[in-house]
Amino acid sequence: MQEQARVGLLGIGRIGLGHAAILRDLPRVTELVLADALPGHAAAVATDLGVTHTDINTLFDRERVDCLVIATGTDTHADLLVRAAETQMPVFCEKPVATDITDARRAIDALEAAGTLNHIGFHRRFDPGYLEAKRRLESGELGELRRIHLLSCDMNTPDPAFIPTSGGIFRDCMIHDFDILRWTTGQRVHEVHAYGTAKGDPVYSASQDASDAVLLLTLEDGTLGTAHTSRYNGAGHDVRMELAGDKGGVVVGLDDRAPLRSAEPGHHDLPGPVWTNFLERFAPCYAAELAAFVDAVLDDTPSPCTAADALEALYVATAATTSYREGRPVLVEDIRAS
Repeated sequence: MQEQARVGLLGIGRIGLGHAAILRDLPRVTELVLADALPGHAAAVATDLGVTHTDINTLFDRERVDCLVIATGTDTHADLLVRAAETQMPVFCEKPVATDITDARRAIDALEAAGTLNHIGFHRRFDPGYLEAKRRLESGELGELRRIHLLSCDMNTPDPAFIPTSGGIFRDCMIHDFDILRWTTGQRVHEVHAYGTAKGDPVYSASQDASDAVLLLTLEDGTLGTAHTSRYNGAGHDVRMELAGDKGGVVVGLDDRAPLRSAEPGHHDLPGPVWTNFLERFAPCYAAELAAFVDAVLDDTPSPCTAADALEALYVATAATTSYREGRPVLVEDIRAS
């Protein structure tokens, strides 16, 4: 059995830089090879990290690397996943699989036909808080699940140039909430009603996107959930999940650095500096998911989150986008069957 892997990393933007530092230090990675659409950028980062760089085509050569991590723009994911399938390259790809369902299914069909190991980066599945909430729900400690609340709010707004190709706030930001909701509860979303507003930069209105949104979610068994998201949360990066059952409740993300301050007399502020971005908040999760991918490649074990598994979150995100733009509730089954 092979003990170490040569890993290619395609895309050295914000998330790619974080992945590069993690991969370089993983004990089962013997070599990290970088490539980017801007070759000079890849070369500079490789020099800074003390790793290798090459051209994009070389990263799809099984003689050069053993597996590939894709951290490019959202609108490139589907084509790159198809190419990985065509070259039998085990692949980790940042979420989502694609910005639309047709492209996602095309990529999934190619990966499944080729039997290519694939892992989509829904990192919250590796977060200790979400793991504990899932355990408490499954063990019966919370009793019958009655209510769910999800929150994903960014402190630092993205570059306006990113918005038109991001897939929209529901596919880009809230897709993590949709995935973790199903993963935690074991249930699919039945219906979505999304409300949003386009404040701040005019790029949101121009892209039929929202800067802030609120959703009402109905699960298959009738359980109700709410979800809030924002590109503008000046208080800090705030990601939480609340589960309320008839025997108890639990909150994920309410730690010393959560950007919440009590207004009640006599109550002190939380002591830590607030989280400022997702890379900081979920740093251990990114390391855990990349290590799990490398382990799956080397040990020939199943993927923790396949592209087919990740497709369900895209169905919900698409339903939410449709609901927001058309001003009506949308059944997820209608999206799934389309």
